[in-house]
Amino acid sequence: MEIILLERIEKLGGIGDVVTVKNGFARNYLLPNHKALRANDANRKLFEANRSKIEADNAERRSAAEGRAKDVDGKQVVLIRQASNTGQLYGSVSVRDIVDALVEDGVTNITKAMVELERPIKSLGLFDVKVRLHPEVSVTVGVNVARSPDEAEMQSQGIDVIAAMFEEEHAEAVAAALEPDSEDEFEDATPPSEAVAEDAPAADEGEEA
Repeated sequence: MEIILLERIEKLGGIGDVVTVKNGFARNYLLPNHKALRANDANRKLFEANRSKIEADNAERRSAAEGRAKDVDGKQVVLIRQASNTGQLYGSVSVRDIVDALVEDGVTNITKAMVELERPIKSLGLFDVKVRLHPEVSVTVGVNVARSPDEAEMQSQGIDVIAAMFEEEHAEAVAAALEPDSEDEFEDATPPSEAVAEDAPAADEGEEA
């Protein structure tokens, strides 16, 4: 289907460009969200008649988004989740979770459509997520997924909490292996000096100094 873009669409084009896209993409996303018009004669004339207003409105929205970007870019939110000892979450972190966390952190006017998450987050760690405030303005926010605030702080300092946990468990196992099984292990054992005396041959009764 041929369409006229009403805003910049990544990998497609900018305002006023006539491009061909798959019918489903146009009908399910571009047209109902007022991001494009069908490229017929009537709509071409309509667009040209309103081009200056469309471009002016877009410039105004872009300017507002650029102003907001300074407060959002680089922000990090913490999400506490349960996870296994291998770091796999019992569940996942979705776009909705990220939006809610940003709103709680004071970032307003963020919608699910603005957050570009290729797939749900299913493990502990730090993740960079793109937030598109405007078709021409995007920022990156950090998502810190941890099992506790302490682990979140460790991750923010660049520490791999899973690797650190395994190292600690290994160190404890080695220390336990080096310790005696029991403090009483040698209590009933014959002292070495006595053992030597017992093993020595008895002197003949007639041999006296």
